[in-house]
Amino acid sequence: MATITTQDGTDIFYKDWGARDAQPIVFHHGWPLSADDWDNQMMFFLNEGFRVIAHDRRGHGRSSQTWTGNEMDTYAADVAALTDHLDLKNAVHIGHSTGGGEVARYVARAKPGRVAKAVLIGAVPPIMVKTDNNPGGLPLEVFDGFRAAQAANRAQFFLDIPSGPFFGYNRPDAKVDQGVIWNWWRQGMMGGAKAHYDCIKAFSETDFTEDLKAIDVPVLIMHGEDDQIVPIADSAELAIKLVKDGTLKVYPGLPHGMCTTHPEIINPDLLAFIKA
Repeated sequence: MATITTQDGTDIFYKDWGARDAQPIVFHHGWPLSADDWDNQMMFFLNEGFRVIAHDRRGHGRSSQTWTGNEMDTYAADVAALTDHLDLKNAVHIGHSTGGGEVARYVARAKPGRVAKAVLIGAVPPIMVKTDNNPGGLPLEVFDGFRAAQAANRAQFFLDIPSGPFFGYNRPDAKVDQGVIWNWWRQGMMGGAKAHYDCIKAFSETDFTEDLKAIDVPVLIMHGEDDQIVPIADSAELAIKLVKDGTLKVYPGLPHGMCTTHPEIINPDLLAFIKA
């Protein structure tokens, strides 16, 4: 099992598939999942000749179940440690949901030559929570509810989310895939309860405005119009106004977890952007 150990002693698990001289694509998963959430995309891009890499964020999946450092600055520092360890150059960084925030913070601070392009999918930037500067955000009480539900019964909470809004399975015409639900639950329950609890604050209250402004590589922002987890009006539609070189692609009717439910749509669009 491939891992690196960060400066604070945290073991970060990662997958690294493909030829070492191929262009690398680094995938960043959402809360409370793991690198396994990208299996479809990793296989697709591996077969397209890319080197594909995905890590389990600290406190998630097979990485150390940390009780500290579960915030965006440390998440981004962990990514920097991984990219330094693998000496990745000209990489494309793709982040979903919380992973999109991680991408924004890392790419804004990355060493020259490390990053070629960035993709934010159903991503949390600029900021999710409602504030004076972000009146369209979700009330803090929403995220307090997340924390309370996780603390009370994490196993049930991690069934309720994928069974409903995450994949749009609560819509009347939805075709529910029980395997997808159980795979989400499996990934979530692998991680640490404390890290997951802290990460709710990280994905909801971190302001990525300045990170988005600082990114100097092309950015593709992809968002499902029916995203019930990260509403598009207060995320992608604001983020596109902040990046220097951005493209916004909106998917009518698609849910937050559209990389899983509709890879036949998402993967070719990612490939087109990377090859452009």
